[in-house]
Amino acid sequence: MKVACIGECMVELSERPDGSLARGFGGDTLNTALYLARLGVAVDYVTALGDDVWSAEMTAAWAREGIGLDRVRRLPGRMPGLYIIRTDEAGERSFHYWRDRAAARDLFAEPGAAGTRAALAAYDLVYLSGISLSLYGEAGRAALSETLAALRARGGRVAFDTNYRPRGWPDRDVAQAAFRTALAQADLIFASAEDLDWLFGAAGEDAVLRHRGRAEIVLKASGGPEPVARVLHGGSDVAVPAGPVARVIDTTAAGDSFAAGYLAARIAGLAPEAAAARAHRLAGAVIGHRGAVIPRDAMPALDRAFSGAGA
Repeated sequence: MKVACIGECMVELSERPDGSLARGFGGDTLNTALYLARLGVAVDYVTALGDDVWSAEMTAAWAREGIGLDRVRRLPGRMPGLYIIRTDEAGERSFHYWRDRAAARDLFAEPGAAGTRAALAAYDLVYLSGISLSLYGEAGRAALSETLAALRARGGRVAFDTNYRPRGWPDRDVAQAAFRTALAQADLIFASAEDLDWLFGAAGEDAVLRHRGRAEIVLKASGGPEPVARVLHGGSDVAVPAGPVARVIDTTAAGDSFAAGYLAARIAGLAPEAAAARAHRLAGAVIGHRGAVIPRDAMPALDRAFSGAGA
């Protein structure tokens, strides 16, 4: 199975309790690609970077993780974006961005966009998020939508995560229109109740559940004593609780790793409910460590069983 994740990786500065900063690299769909690779899924990352030293370090790090680089476009004179993570005493994080001129924003701009679009249309599964949509502007989103339509016409599938950051959008109306288009094209939807409430208000859940029966839906909620994933597939509607987590240090990449765990399990042939349980295990391990990427030896033992899984 040919899998691609579309989006942006940025220079990440994570603020420590003493106010010092640790530098890394991160982005929502890049985190998902990394965990997919660790779980044995052959995955390419589709983005644009510059010709600077940080872009070179990024691609070297991705290669070490086993992420495919063939669809990374390098734009002369450009650089990646930058963001800072601040984490409160409860482990909840906030993000602060400097990314207006990031190379990733021109992924669907010529020259080179035609090649990217043709390559994307040949994948079996493409994963993207609401943050991915916020990068490209109206013309770029239209090109992306046409590309996903071509992929689906030849039997490929689209997975969409409703990761919504209001600061990435000019206004909520533009974001709502873009999300509705993406939801209508998605075969698998990862939806956060919090994201939907921010974006659509009281109509948020309906915006996703209207696609029930056509798309596989994983609706995540965290308002109770523990996170729950409501999995809707075919005629079933099952709530899969996360179970207890030993410690919460940093919730960065909780949703990104959940999506990776779920996709890897489904690719390996597990049923949706079992996939959600495995996804919870991976996300639970991730939030027990600082930063988006946990050490390899911290990967949950059950999730390592995915290594070498087939289509």
